Amino acid sequence: MNKNYIPLYRKYRPQTLETLVGQEHVKKTLASAIELGKISHAYLFTGPRGTGKTSTARILAKSLNCINGPTVKPCGECASCRDISNSIPIDVIEIDAASNRKVEDTQNILEKVQYVPVNGKFKIYIIDEVHMLTNHAFNALLKTLEEPPENVIFILATTEVHKVLDTIKSRCQRYDFRRITTDDIVKHLRYISDNENIKITNDALLAIAKNSAGGMRDSISLLDQLSILGVSKEVDVEDVNSILGRISFDALLNLSNQIILSSTSKAIEILNDIYNSGNEPLQILTNLSEYFKNLLIVKTCSNDLLLELTGLNEPQINELKQQKELLETQQIVFLIERISYYIKEIKLTTNQHLWLEVGMIDLTNMTENSTLLDLQNRVRALEGNGVPYPVTQQVVTRPASVAPPVINPAPEQNNSSQNVVSNQILEKSKEVDFTPPPISKKPSGNDINSLWQQLLSNIKSSPTVAMLKQLATPLQISSEGIVLTVKNERLVSQINDTNKKQMIIDAANVMFNQESTSVIVRLAQSGDVQIQPNSVPTTQADSNPRQVQQQVEIESVKPVGEEQTVAIEKELSKENIERLESDQEKMVLELFDGKYVE
Repeated sequence: MNKNYIPLYRKYRPQTLETLVGQEHVKKTLASAIELGKISHAYLFTGPRGTGKTSTARILAKSLNCINGPTVKPCGECASCRDISNSIPIDVIEIDAASNRKVEDTQNILEKVQYVPVNGKFKIYIIDEVHMLTNHAFNALLKTLEEPPENVIFILATTEVHKVLDTIKSRCQRYDFRRITTDDIVKHLRYISDNENIKITNDALLAIAKNSAGGMRDSISLLDQLSILGVSKEVDVEDVNSILGRISFDALLNLSNQIILSSTSKAIEILNDIYNSGNEPLQILTNLSEYFKNLLIVKTCSNDLLLELTGLNEPQINELKQQKELLETQQIVFLIERISYYIKEIKLTTNQHLWLEVGMIDLTNMTENSTLLDLQNRVRALEGNGVPYPVTQQVVTRPASVAPPVINPAPEQNNSSQNVVSNQILEKSKEVDFTPPPISKKPSGNDINSLWQQLLSNIKSSPTVAMLKQLATPLQISSEGIVLTVKNERLVSQINDTNKKQMIIDAANVMFNQESTSVIVRLAQSGDVQIQPNSVPTTQADSNPRQVQQQVEIESVKPVGEEQTVAIEKELSKENIERLESDQEKMVLELFDGKYVE
C-alpha cells in the first residue's frame, strides 16, 4: 500500500472560492460578504451530496482565519491555512452530527464555545449532516445560535434541510447548493485527467458526469477508479459501463425492438442472455427504463439537444431516430411507467428473476394498441356520425401481428355532454401527439351473450358469478335496465333480499358508467324470450348504441309461446323436474350458506 497516495477527490478539493466548480451564486455572495466585512454568526449550507458544501465551509473558515484575512484569497501558507488544509485545525472544529447527535454531545460542544480562538480571529464550528441531531440537541443549540459569543461562527451543512427545525433555519443565512451541470463536471474531469495523465475519451467523461447526478465528488471518485485502466489503454464508454454494471446499447436496442414488435419469445431469449451475463434483474430494468427515456427524448426534442440530453453518440442517436417511428409518444411513456412498476415489485420480492420475466411478457404486449387516428375514427363512428376523421398527421406503421383492441359502445346516458367532451378531445388531438395507453382486452361483440359475459366479469364475488351463470338467464341488458329471470321463487328472494342484487347493480354501473342502474330479478314467465347464443352477426361500427341494443334484442332472441312451453314441460318428467329444482336449491344453499325458512 502506498501511504503517499491521495485519492483524487481529496487531492483536487477546492482551496479557494475561485477554484470551487459551479455554485456561482454562492461564490459571489460569500465573496462580497468577506470583502465588506459583513460576516454572519451562523450559516446553513444545503444541497445534494457532492456539490461542495463542506469544501465551501472550509474555504470560508480559511478566508476568515488567514493571517491576511478576512480575505477572498487566503494565502495558504500561514499556520491557520495549513492546519485547515491538513484537517488538523485548532480553531476550526468539524463535527459529524450523525455520530454526535445526542443532547449530551451538543452540550459538551457548547461548553467549549466560550473559549477564545488560539491562532485565528474566529472560532468556527462546522457541523456536517446537521439534520441528524435530535430535537433536544437542536433545542440545546438554539440558544447559542440566537446569542453566540463574540468571534464564534457556526456553519451547518445538510442534505435534508426539511428535517432542520424552522427555529434553527430562521437564525442562519441559508445558501442552497445546486447540482453541478454536466458540462462543468466534464471540464473539471478533463482538467484532472490531463494533470494525472489519464487516457480517457470525452464520451467516457460524459458518461461519468451523467452517472454522478450533479455530484462532483462521485464523478472524481469514479474517474479515480478508472484511472487504473487509463495507464495501458484509452478508457472508453464501454469501460465506464462495465464498471457501473450497465448493459450495452446494442443489447438494449435488440431487446427494445422485440418489445415493440410484440415478439415475446425472442424478447425472453435476449433477456436471458443479458441475465446470464451477470446482470441483476433490477439493473436490467433500470437500464431499459433509461433506454426508453432516451427514446422519448429523441421522439420529442429538437436535434440540437439530443447529444446533450441523452449522452449518446451520433450513431446511437440515429438508431433511436429510426426506432421512434414505430411508437407514439404516449406508448413510450406507458412503457416507462410499466417498467417503473416492475422495478418496485422486484425490490420487494425474493424471486426477482420470476418478476423480471413476467414484466418482460407484459411489456411485449404493451404496444398492441391502435393508433390515435384509429381511436378518433371509432369515437366518431360510435357517436353516430360515421365520417372518418381526416388524416392530419403521420400514421405510424404497425407490425402485421399487432391487432387493434375492440372498443365497446358507450351508454347513451349523458350523451349530449359526452359529445361536447369528445369533440373537444378530437380537436385538441389535432395539435397534440397523444395516444391513450393500451387497454385490457374485454369480451367483444354487442349481442346479449357478450353483454352478459361483460356484466359477470364486473362482479367481484366468485360464488355469485357461478350461481348466476348456472341459474340465471338474462332477458335484457342495457343502460336503461337489466332483467334477469330464474325458475325458483326461493332463488328470487335470495338474490333480491341479500347483497347479491347490489353486486349486480354495482357491476352494471361500472359497465355503463352511470349510477343506480335498474336491476330486476324475477321468475321466468311463459311470454319471456329464449336466448339463442351467438346468433347475431357483427354489427357495423357506424350504428348508434341504442339501435345496436335494439337490434341485438330483436335478433338474438326467439319468442316462446304457451304451446311450446307445454311441449317442453311434457318432455321432462315430473321426477326430472323435481330433481333439477332440488339440485338448483342445493347449489343456492351451498353458495349462500343458508337454510330453508318457511
